[in-house]
Amino acid sequence: MTTALDTRAGTVPAARTGRRRRAPGWLAAVPLLAFTVLAFGLPALAMLDGAFTVTDQATGATSYSTANLAASLQGAYLTALVGSVKLSALSAVLGALLGLPLAQAVVTSRFRALREAVLTASGVLANFGGVPLAFAFVATLGNAGVLTRHLGLADRGWDLYSFWGLVIVYLYFLIPLMVLTITPALDGLRTQWREAARNNGATTAQYWRHVALPVLAPSLLGGLVLLFGSAFAAYATAAAMVGSAVPLVTLQIADALSGNVLVGQENVALALSLDMVLVAGLVMAVYLPLQRRSARWLA
Repeated sequence: MTTALDTRAGTVPAARTGRRRRAPGWLAAVPLLAFTVLAFGLPALAMLDGAFTVTDQATGATSYSTANLAASLQGAYLTALVGSVKLSALSAVLGALLGLPLAQAVVTSRFRALREAVLTASGVLANFGGVPLAFAFVATLGNAGVLTRHLGLADRGWDLYSFWGLVIVYLYFLIPLMVLTITPALDGLRTQWREAARNNGATTAQYWRHVALPVLAPSLLGGLVLLFGSAFAAYATAAAMVGSAVPLVTLQIADALSGNVLVGQENVALALSLDMVLVAGLVMAVYLPLQRRSARWLA
């Protein structure tokens, strides 16, 4: 009977109290969920609705069809989509190749102030883009830029307003982003691994080939994917620098929305946006498993 009384007097109210205490934790997430639905869910639904909506120019009647998606994968739109993928892939690969040794130099540096300075600068430069970045490069390496005139780059065929010029501009913020991404993984490399490889007669190159790079591979691929997504979504820098000289999907979307090329192509622009979302979804589908695998290795 005592056990029954204790159960009635203590255990059951305690369980009920625990449930009541956990309830406000879920309620606290409701504003965040509501904001997510409003900020991301409604625009996504509007984009889906517009991407599949076709308007008859003669009667004004609307219907659902895949004509906009088909149009977004043809002609100039397909060229722009492929151009964005090429630019993003090349910029991401170069950013990863240049960012890795820089991050390694920072990690192995004995000067703590240098490490903090480089990481702080990388955090600033990784978010420096848009029109200010375009203006800085135009003033420096444009047709009448300071370095262009002093070094005679124009006579050597240099052209900032081209595909390769845009790649160099993108590297300005992709390399710092790679440094920020790969530095925690480099910090996770244990010194015991290097010492064990050295004791077994391995050279530095063999250590990196057989030990460090296989461990860092998920983080490297994850950083590469992240750089690709950042370059793929960039708009303001390319718009301010090259305009329509380099075909990019973000510029095609802006032209279609504003009617610079053809009037009434707003839904095609939404279909192009859906194509970008699908590419970004594929990027995230690759990035998240790599990130989890890297965390297990370096934990």
